[in-house]
Order: sequence, then structure tokens, then C-alpha cells
Amino acid sequence: MKSEFELSLLNDFYEFTMSNGYYLEGKGEQIVYFDVFFRKVPDRGGYAICCGLDQVIDYISNLSYSEEAVDFLRQKGLFSEGFLNYLLNFKFSCDVYAVPEGTPVFPGEPILIVRGPAIQAQLLETMILLTLNHQSLIATKASRIVRAADGRGVSEFGARRAHGTAASVMGARAAYIAGCTSTSNALCDKLYGVPCSGTMAHSWVQSFPGEYEAFEAYARNYPDSCVLLIDTFNVLKSGLPNAIRCFDEVLKPMGCRPVAVRIDSGDITYLSRKIRSVLDEAGYPDCKIMVSNSLDEYIIRDCINQGAKIDLFGVGERLITSRSESVFGGVYKIVAVEEEDGSITPKIKVSENIEKITTPCFKQVYRMFAKDTGKAIADLITLHDEVIDESQPYTLFDPVHTWKKKVISDYVAVPLLKPIFKSGRLVYDKPSTGEIRAHCLEQLDLLWDEVKRFENPHEFYVDYSEKLWNIKNNLLKCD
Repeated sequence: MKSEFELSLLNDFYEFTMSNGYYLEGKGEQIVYFDVFFRKVPDRGGYAICCGLDQVIDYISNLSYSEEAVDFLRQKGLFSEGFLNYLLNFKFSCDVYAVPEGTPVFPGEPILIVRGPAIQAQLLETMILLTLNHQSLIATKASRIVRAADGRGVSEFGARRAHGTAASVMGARAAYIAGCTSTSNALCDKLYGVPCSGTMAHSWVQSFPGEYEAFEAYARNYPDSCVLLIDTFNVLKSGLPNAIRCFDEVLKPMGCRPVAVRIDSGDITYLSRKIRSVLDEAGYPDCKIMVSNSLDEYIIRDCINQGAKIDLFGVGERLITSRSESVFGGVYKIVAVEEEDGSITPKIKVSENIEKITTPCFKQVYRMFAKDTGKAIADLITLHDEVIDESQPYTLFDPVHTWKKKVISDYVAVPLLKPIFKSGRLVYDKPSTGEIRAHCLEQLDLLWDEVKRFENPHEFYVDYSEKLWNIKNNLLKCD
């Protein structure tokens, strides 16, 4: 986000030492395949939202190494001049495949694949991971909060609590993609078209001789978008009566109606019920009630279940930092190398921790949808060139508990990984932020509600094709 940052150096240092090693060993141009995937859904949820591809594309499209960056590396005394010259003349030539932003994704399946020369593929790791991990984390958290609000508007309010400049802007973008209606972050609106909104803070009210004077001035200046913050002193004894007086004496004579009142403290469920009753009696049933104050999906759900009369939620720190679980956990692992004759040799990482065993090969992911309901049945990871014949029944089986099988028919198999770069050239038409958001909400509707539960969600199965399972199983036997 800062002009003095050269993003080519925003890299784990071992990416450079490995890349220099590839160069010295004559392996720099060997074609390799890397997968990006994650191992578990944050907050023990049933799904995650893939987000951040747009920024990955921008990074790759502008990736180069300046003389200043190369001189910095030269001063470390570790790198060959041949490798440093390679960086000075860097030209991206990889293929990249990715799941479109806003798509619900699940553990173990590749959400992005890089195929290309070893040096290039290695140097992409850090930025790809930090971009996808951060935005996918925030989008996933925002999706939970939006679902908890059950159709009520959620505005992202977290800029001042975000972990830095870029996190505030990209977090707001991710939250909007996942269903938030607006952000407090004006820069995010300018850069990505995410609607920004905001009215007043307690400092506005306190800067006037009295609460009514503050409300009167605000209503006079913003008669068509008047939202008053009514909890500076006392919501029911002061804030709400002064707001109604302002509506009567300022807005009504101007032919305007109030938009909302907002509270940022107290028992918001109790207060919202009282506020609603008083507003209705005063002739303002159209005036909405907005609440904020360290909200998350659980508090929002509880308020609604307890009968709160809330129309809009402003959610800040617990969204923009994903306070309940602050790491998405995506990883970047090599899964195959390409030989000189074009054949692909699968690679696997073996671990005593089953979750850390990688899935080899150049792959594709299909999402299987039932024709009768339109709902997603399962995801199927296949070899990249496998074709699913939708006219024939297909047997899905659990890759761990292989005796668990399900035969499906009358289904549609949709490939999730789309070409983004081919031989270094961008071949993907980037959608707008609004289009990504619409795609996200549409795809979420295709998941069963049981998968979207907060507690003990139904496990959405990610299965392997028989060919892929056989390759992985044989490699495990060899090791």
C-alpha cells in the first residue's frame, strides 16, 4: 500500500536462497507444479470463502526486480551474479489456475495452482499466501456474520482496528464480497467501489453545547441521510427524546424522514425493543435501528433470538481481525515436476500428521451438483485431464474411509479451477468487486443449510477420483 514498498522483496528470505540454489544446480527452468490449499475451516465452520485472487493477479502482472532490490540482495553476499542478473531480467512465464473469488471452498482441495519454471514458482509463494490467506479469512468470518444477521444489513466498521493499512482496505473488500452491505473505509470505496457509509461519533455530540444542538446541526446539514447516535449520555432519557424532537422540529418541516438511530453501548437487545416502541408511537416506524459495539456472529444471533428490534449491524474489530480465529492456514506445496519429455512425475510430502500429507499430481476440482435440487453434492479432485461423463452414474468414495461410497446420477460436474495466466499472459477477465460479491452469494445458496451451521456443521465431502487415489496410495506405499 505504500509507494516505498517494493513488493518483489516482500518475500520470505528462503525463497531467494532456494531460487539461487535452483539456478546454481541448473534446475531453475525445470517445470514444477505448486498447489495452494488449506487444511481446516476457521471457527470449525463448514466452508470457507476463497478471496484475494484479484490482488494476486495484480501482483504477478507487475512483478519485477529493480536495480535497488537486486543491490540489496547482492549486499547479503549469498547470491550468485548469474541469479541476480536473472532477477534483473525477470519475465513471468508460468501458468496459473485458480478458483474464482467468492467461491465456497473446502479443506484439502487446490484453490490455486502454479505451473512453471522452479525459480518463478518459488518466488510467488509468500505473496500468494499472504494475499489469499488474509482475504479468505476475513471473507469467511464476514460470511458467518452476515448469515447470523439473517437478512439485516451488516456494515464493516473495522478500519481503525485492522492490522495495518493494507489489512483495513483488503479486509473491507473481502467483507463486502462475502455479503456486507457497506464499509466505513472511504479508501476501499475509491479503490474497489465498496459503498462507504458513516455519520457521527460521540465527539460530534460532545462538541456542541448540548445533545439536541448536535442533532439539530447534523440533521440540518444531512437531511436526506440523517442517522443520529443516541447513546452519548442516556439512550432512553436523553438520546431518544432529543432525536425525536429533532425529527419533529428539523426534518419534518424540510419534508424529510430520518434514516436511523444508532446505539454503541448498553444492552442492545433491551434498548432496541424500547427504542422501537417509542419510535413507532412517535410516528417514525420507518426509522431504522442500528447497533454496533464489538459484535460477532454469536452476539448477533443471540440478539435476534431474544427478540431484538435491530435493522442494521455495524461490525468492527471482531470482523476485520477475525478475532475468534486469526489464521486461515493456507499452504503452498509442490505436487509434481515435469520431465524433459513432457511427462509429469507426481511428488508427495509424507507426515505422521495425516492432515499434512499432500495430494500429488496436476489436478482439477469438480463440484458435483444435483440436477433436481441444484444443490452441491460433493467436490471431486481429479487428474487435470480427467473428463467426467455426466451421462453416466459416478461412484464417489471417501479417500480416507474408502468403503464409504455413494453412487450419484442426474448430476452436473462443474470444474472450479479456471485458467488465469497461460505462459505468463493474463487470460482471465477480472470481474468487478460487485460481480464477485454476487457470485459469492449465489454460490452460497447452492450449499445445504446443514453445511452452513455454526456448530457441528455437516461435513461437505471432498473426494478423489480413482486414478488420483491410486497414485497417492501407491506413493504412500513406496515411502
